[in-house]
Amino acid sequence: MSIAVLLSMAGGLGLFLFGMELMSDSIEKVAGAKLRRILEIFTNNRFMGMIVGVIFTGIVQSSSACTVMVVSFVNSGLMNLYQAAGVILGANIGTTVTSQLISFNLSEYAPAFLLIGVVVMMFCKKENIKKIAEVVVGFGILFVGLSLMSDAMGALKDDPQVAGLLMSMENPFLATLVGFLLTAIIQSSSVTVSIVLLLASQDLLALPITLYIILGCNIGSCVTALLASMTGKKEAKRAALIHFLFNVIGTAIIYVILFVAEAPVLNLIHSISADNGRFVANAHTMIKIFQVIILFPFSKYLVKLACLCVPGEDKKVGYRESYQLKYIGEKAVFNPATAVVDAIKELERMASLASENLNRAMNALITLDDDDIQEVYEVEKNINFLNHSITDYLVKINQTTLPIEDLKSLGALFHVVNDIERIGDHAENVADAARHRKEDNISISKEAQKELGEMLEMVNKIIQYSIDMFIRSDEARLQEILVLENNVDAKEKELQRAHVERLTRGDCTPGAGMIFSDVISGLERVADHATNIAFAITAEEKDDEMDSE
Repeated sequence: MSIAVLLSMAGGLGLFLFGMELMSDSIEKVAGAKLRRILEIFTNNRFMGMIVGVIFTGIVQSSSACTVMVVSFVNSGLMNLYQAAGVILGANIGTTVTSQLISFNLSEYAPAFLLIGVVVMMFCKKENIKKIAEVVVGFGILFVGLSLMSDAMGALKDDPQVAGLLMSMENPFLATLVGFLLTAIIQSSSVTVSIVLLLASQDLLALPITLYIILGCNIGSCVTALLASMTGKKEAKRAALIHFLFNVIGTAIIYVILFVAEAPVLNLIHSISADNGRFVANAHTMIKIFQVIILFPFSKYLVKLACLCVPGEDKKVGYRESYQLKYIGEKAVFNPATAVVDAIKELERMASLASENLNRAMNALITLDDDDIQEVYEVEKNINFLNHSITDYLVKINQTTLPIEDLKSLGALFHVVNDIERIGDHAENVADAARHRKEDNISISKEAQKELGEMLEMVNKIIQYSIDMFIRSDEARLQEILVLENNVDAKEKELQRAHVERLTRGDCTPGAGMIFSDVISGLERVADHATNIAFAITAEEKDDEMDSE
């Protein structure tokens, strides 16, 4: 084998891998957020989850990307294992789309795809269109690489030693091991099956042995998700294990069938295949569809088996747990397509902590409970920890290939984490007032206590509505939040006037008056921060629209 042939094969493989990666990443950037929402909405039913898995993987061209996203969803609590099982089974069928496309040999059209894609990327200013053009460029590069590899493999036929070595592969277990190792290293079964397809097209591999290599590729494709789940929770490990168990059990079933009736199976695939390349692509698809048909009714038992293999439960992290991250950080499964979702869930936890701490501080202001005052300070330290950790995480994910929609909302998340932290600061200010009131033995009238309670109730409601609007995009709360915010402003002015009247009448001491005035001013600012949270994404979208005009 000459150096030129080796370099040609290496260059072709490099272009193929780059084209596949560029195409997959660009699709995720353009449609990742929409595909993620489809996964969230349509996976309650296992059958629908399977269909979604087929479509998702067919579009993204990567079962590994789909499975890792599912593992991330399970880790975040957005999807349970039974839902995940359906999507994972569907992803195994969707991954065969790549080999089907490649088997049609569109290499002669690759230069046209490249030219169109590059021209659009150079002259179009709209980000979404540019990313779609990147998909087209990736598609073109993929087939250019494929053409180079195909030409190099054609030259291998003239080398009797290489051709003889490849054609002499007859051991099914060795073929399966080769397929597994190649896929585990490349981390893409689509790429490995495509290489097998090219070798078979050049008559460098016997067709029966390609079936066993494909089976090895299927198991090797599980490595990416298994590695991704290593740092995750036990549920994430179980989701990755479901993928692995499906392929191992499915491979064992196909082995038995081939052992009993290899000739009829080969004849069936031959009957629907025009050439060797189509044979490999059709074999890949048929194996996957057959495995899903056989194992789909038993998917709940795959879940139970995964739970037996990974027993026990994770230590639960409540929203009040100190100095711990629940959805992001080292113990979470990181995936760019779900990174913003995970950050938002951690922000929701932080917001609940800040809201509860505000109420605890207001209660301490009235009861002067030492334990409550001290807990406010402890919780505030935890809020500060979450503030720094979430901010660091947002900086980190800003440097990754996020979906375009998520990238647009990232700036808003920096503002939200700051507003939540400021609510926590106001709770600490109220605790300071409670401690000052206790140390100086300052009394607050029943009338003032009632007014503080009324204003706190309004502020609690606007915090709740704002978090709902931000987390769940519940724009039905939009008008209510605006009305509440105006009402809080009016209430603050009304209470300040009433406070001055009490001071004038001598019903209130200057010390109590200062505390009362500071607290209601702080509550009004809390309402402002809550309103900022509600409108964070909306404001960011308007800024993006102005930038694009």
